[in-house]
Amino acid sequence: MHDIRAIRENPALFDAALARRGLSPLSAEILALDEARRAAIHAAETATAEQNAASKLVGAAKAKGDEAEFERLRALVAEKKSEVAAMQAQAGLLDNDLREKLLWVPNAPLEDVPDGADEAENVEIHRWGAPKNYDFTPLEHYQLPAVGKEMDFETAAKLSGARFVVLKSGVARVHRALAQFMLDLHVDTHGLTEAITPVLVRSETMLGTGQLPKFAEDSYETTNGWWMIPTAEVTLTNFISGEIWDEAALPARMCAHTNCFRSEAGSAGKDTAGMLRQHQFEKVEMVTICRPEDAIAEHEGMVKRAEAVLEALGLPYRRIVLCTGDMGFGAQKTYDLEVWLPGQNTYREISSVSTCGQFQARRMNGRYKPASGGKPEFVATLNGSGLAVGRCLIAVLENGQEADGSVTLPAVLHRYLGGKTRLVDGKLV
Repeated sequence: MHDIRAIRENPALFDAALARRGLSPLSAEILALDEARRAAIHAAETATAEQNAASKLVGAAKAKGDEAEFERLRALVAEKKSEVAAMQAQAGLLDNDLREKLLWVPNAPLEDVPDGADEAENVEIHRWGAPKNYDFTPLEHYQLPAVGKEMDFETAAKLSGARFVVLKSGVARVHRALAQFMLDLHVDTHGLTEAITPVLVRSETMLGTGQLPKFAEDSYETTNGWWMIPTAEVTLTNFISGEIWDEAALPARMCAHTNCFRSEAGSAGKDTAGMLRQHQFEKVEMVTICRPEDAIAEHEGMVKRAEAVLEALGLPYRRIVLCTGDMGFGAQKTYDLEVWLPGQNTYREISSVSTCGQFQARRMNGRYKPASGGKPEFVATLNGSGLAVGRCLIAVLENGQEADGSVTLPAVLHRYLGGKTRLVDGKLV
């Protein structure tokens, strides 16, 4: 959420940031609400002071036996009390209106984010690994003989409908191995703190990271008001919600492996074949909570940690920086990692790593106490996939496919697979 004081001080800068995202100016409307709210608060405070002053005189009039003055003052106190209640209620309504307005406004892009309308104007900045040359036509993951019947969409459809999958036998074990490998790498090598978090959260938890109110239709809500998380970013980032941490606790770098749930409301007819876009999927998520001045360096470090997973698995990828028109609601800057999928003959997103500045911290009132003293300040938050497990499985299967129909599995996974090195007809060998 934006700092209303910053909007007051430089409304043109605020509107310019919105323009870079393709949005119309909003500062005049927001500042009019803010002015009305502040006026209502001032009027309530003035009426309260008048009520308090009259209250002190009531006793004195009674003591003097001045019944007329006593009754006049008592009536004045009652009148002021009613005025105060009405003014405070009005100030509360205006405060809610202002907060609701700000909750729908996206974060301001950093200066070095490229301007652009959509994904066509994202900028590639780095590549690693060369796509393999095959002497046969590579297949997509769900077509591979090595997968056999162990990637089962028919049973999943019977159980749950479209955009679900049942993984079995060797395919299920490779999926599990990938998640375990990612966690071990992030914890043992990268020094992240692992957490196991709920997948059902309160509305205010979703609001804190920006999934609500704007993206309610993209998520699932239970009948008793819980929401199913679309990513562990929601839970991990909210560790700071309503808290004031000591500066010594920062940066806090965490990771979690969870099931994730997305309705994919805006993706009708897109990626319907295979398991590229599912309603339920698993992800290893990274979150960092730090001082604002450290956020840019932390962003570079986080994307390197995501890249390390792909490099260890030997998967070719490219890094792109998203333009202003393709960047997420809460992000100041985002790097996407796209892995090479030979079955599609293209790169596809496998990780998105964003720095959000103090945007989420303001929504959830997450602060830290500077070691040098002074008032608590809002923290900065960052999040990134490290990685999406299902998409990583797709990439491992497609990039490892052989002419005989088998799949050769990355060496770093062998110890998680009981020493098995290949997948043949859904079984590990």
